[in-house]
Amino acid sequence: MRLRRDYSMTRHAEFSRTRKEGEAKGGAYLVLSTLADTDLPHHKAGVIITKKVGNAVIRNLLRRRIHAILARHLHHIQGKRYIVTVIRWRAPQATFQQLEADWLKQATRLGIIAP
Repeated sequence: MRLRRDYSMTRHAEFSRTRKEGEAKGGAYLVLSTLADTDLPHHKAGVIITKKVGNAVIRNLLRRRIHAILARHLHHIQGKRYIVTVIRWRAPQATFQQLEADWLKQATRLGIIAP
């Protein structure tokens, strides 16, 4: 399953507003930030990954994994909100299941997914 294009964050202002004004929780492999916004037609999600994480192949693999996790769990998210996932440097050692478990744990801690 693929995350639809209209669910992706594309503007720098959306990313920075979510990181500054929203809540954030950090896990072993990622940091999840969220900001509720009732003016949105639907959720908007974005992924931030730096060059510290690895080469382009590794970064794109991790980005695709996070997009797959988002697409899988998007219908469970409560309310309309911005969601930013920042991938940490130890994420390349994680399997897909470990990344998904960490993402779900942080989403539950933030209250965007019911436990």
